[in-house]
This record gives sequence, structure tokens and C-alpha cells, in this order.
Amino acid sequence: MERWPAAFAERMRAWLGDESERFFASLVKGDVGIRLNPLRGQTADLVALLPWPTERVPWCDEGFRLRLEDAVSPGSHPYHNAGVYYLQDPSAMAAAVLLDPQPGEWVLDLAAAPGSKATHLAARMGNEGVLVANEVSRQRATILAMNLERMGVTNAMVTNAYPDRLAEAWSGLFDALLVDAPCSGEATFADDARALRSWSLATVRDYAARQLRILDQAADLVRPGGRLLYGTCTFSPEENEGVVGAFLDEHPAFALSDLPDLPGLSPAHPEWLDVADHVRRAGRYWPHTGPGHGHFYALLERQGPPPDDLPARWEDQEIPGRVLGLYERALGEVLADAPPATGLLLTKDDHCYISPMPPALSARVPVLRPGWWVASLRHGKVQPDHALAMAITPEEARAHIRLSPDDPRITTFLDGGFWMDNGPAGHVLVTVDGFPLGWAKRDGQRLRSRYPVHLRRARTLQL
Repeated sequence: MERWPAAFAERMRAWLGDESERFFASLVKGDVGIRLNPLRGQTADLVALLPWPTERVPWCDEGFRLRLEDAVSPGSHPYHNAGVYYLQDPSAMAAAVLLDPQPGEWVLDLAAAPGSKATHLAARMGNEGVLVANEVSRQRATILAMNLERMGVTNAMVTNAYPDRLAEAWSGLFDALLVDAPCSGEATFADDARALRSWSLATVRDYAARQLRILDQAADLVRPGGRLLYGTCTFSPEENEGVVGAFLDEHPAFALSDLPDLPGLSPAHPEWLDVADHVRRAGRYWPHTGPGHGHFYALLERQGPPPDDLPARWEDQEIPGRVLGLYERALGEVLADAPPATGLLLTKDDHCYISPMPPALSARVPVLRPGWWVASLRHGKVQPDHALAMAITPEEARAHIRLSPDDPRITTFLDGGFWMDNGPAGHVLVTVDGFPLGWAKRDGQRLRSRYPVHLRRARTLQL
């Protein structure tokens, strides 16, 4: 028990009793989970390509636990760069399963960085409808945007705002909302030294107060008939059952829904805090009873019939005719079919996006990316963006090259290099086994990588 804070160990031992020894032992288990990306293909086809033995996560059809038996880490495999999968804790995969976003809905992930749950929501939506991925930290919001891009997400906009500002602009707008709340992170103690060092009972209470404030603001964003999923990666009842109980006391328009009978999901424990018994409808994943490091979830529904004037995804266009002509001509040289135009807008930075939301609706919110970044205008020329490459198939590109995972040219490409190639001049989609990695530009006898510089730097840090 010396590894864990004494008060934490004492509390968990009192609550879990005979289970506590298995619980403490499970905190240091080395589970590696990956969630396959339905936007890249059928799960059965994708899992057959993986070079590691796998075990399915019982509550998530596209989730797997890896048994690593070689030195090739999943984070350094080309499939990771191609968005074939996302590294994610198995218990965190339940969030999108429980919220159950549908194609065409308006969905908000309120604290979305680094993007594990937001990319899962987008995949479950089939890139249809509107997904707003919000993060209050600008630096973390940038990482979030990169992960959405890598996974081929096209229906998301990235915002950088506090919840109260979103609530002022978008009251009652969303069908479904995820609050993956900042917490004391007890489930991450083995991997997060900062969470372990900063833990105290006072810290737990501070987080609980913060979580309740966030939920108060989030409530205004849910439309009648909509649902709100609250989750944490901590075990303390003050941050879980206590927050949910206090929220329900203060928000009579919301009711706690029964969670589906997913494998491994056990009832909450309102008796640990003397909270109302109906809070037992919330659920917990424990690290000693299944894969993953543990999560708490509560599904709340706002009562009342949905309003009749539900907005649809934006299908207009805000781009000057001259730029539109350049855009259509330039991307027509890159794509096999006509470039996308529905929802097209040009930002003040001369970037072309396909936005799912009308610009007037997001005018009062800090927006990092208004949608799918497809191209940029520079010196009178339009260049296809990396995000465009990451959301198309080889058949949708006029030219592509298919490399195997062990082809040394993949490393050359990811490092921004070039190799000799005598094909026609122009942009070429580089793929690994048909999954997109990005653009290269053929000029003369060379094929030169256009892999973004910031991704090369991130890759260097990982290596």
C-alpha cells in the first residue's frame, strides 16, 4: 500500500473489503487498448490486419486489448499514422457506446482533448450530423484537431471555449452531450505521476465542486428530450455519485436513465456518501473485474418533447466566386470526382473548410477549426490540405501509391523526405495498405513528401 496515498488506500479498502487486494493489484496492470476506426473499414477486416494478438473488449465491438509480444509498439506502427486505430483505455471506450450518438444528430464533447472519445463519437455517427469537439486549453485543442484529422473525421468543428460561453451561444442546441470531466484521476495513478502526487481529500472535494459547476453549465446546452453523459476516470464517490446526486437535486428537468446492461458495468454506490438510492442507476467499470483502468458513467436525460425547429447540418456556402473557381480547378486536379462544395467556407486566414454548422451560429464562440479543412489559398493558388487526404480513399484520388507497412519509403515519407519516381507530375495520395498517410508531390523524377512539418516534429518526440 506504500505506493498509494494512505487516505486513498484506507478509503478503498473500507469500501471494497475483500475485493480491495485485487483492486490495488489491478491499478498497475499494463493493459493496452486500441479502438479500430469504422471510418477505415469493417472491424473484422481491420482486426485481421493487426500484427498483434488481440482480445475483444466485451462492451465495445470495435475495441480490443492487445497482447504485445514484440518490440513494435502500436503507437509507432504506420497504421496508427493512417488512423486505422486509436490507442484508448478499454473502460473509456464505453462512453460513446453509452451516449449512443446517431447519424444526423447534433453532439457536443465538452472536454474533448486529446480526442479519444470525440473520434469515437464521430465514427459512431458515420461522419453524419454535427459534432462539436470543445477544449478550453488552446494547446490541447490543437492536439485534439490533429487527432480528429488523423482519424478521417469530417463532421466536426473544434472550439476553444469555457462551458458558460458555449451555453450563452448554444442554449438547448444539442441532442447529446458528453462531459468527460476533469477529475482526480485515481484510475490513472500508475501512469500519471502528477495525479498521484497531487491527490488529497481536499483535491477530491475541489474537483467535485468544479465538476458540478461544469454540469450546471452543460445542462443549458441540452435540448428537451436530449441526453447528457457524465463520466470520470476516478473512483472517489464525491466526484461521481455525489456530483450526480447534487446535480439532480438542483436540476429537476433532468432524470437519471438506466444504463444498458453492458458486460462488466456494475451499479454505482450511493450508500458510500448517503446519496439518494436512485443514483445507483449510474455505473462503474472497475480495473479488477475487466479490461481497462476504470471509469464512472451517469446518463442523464432532459425531460420534455424536443422542439420542432431542430437545425439541420449547414448546406450553404460562403466563399467568393473567384476563390471557388480556383478551388474547383485545383482540387479537380487532385480528386477523381468534383471536389466537395456543400458547407464550403473561406476563413479570414484563407483556409477552405467544409463546415457542418452555419457560420452565423458559431460567430460568438472561439473556433479553432470550423470543420473539415480541405484546402488553403496561397498567393493565388489553392493547395489541398492534409486533412483532405486523411478522409478520402485511394479511389477518390487521381493518383495514389500503395506501400506495405514494412516499406522503408513510409519512414522517408513520414520524415518529409523524397524518393525517385518517374510518374506524371502532381499530387499523389500515399497510403499504407490502402489507408491514407497524406500527400506527396511528384515533380520531374522525384516524389517528395508533403507530410506536415508539425506532425514530423510530433513523431520525432514520440520516437
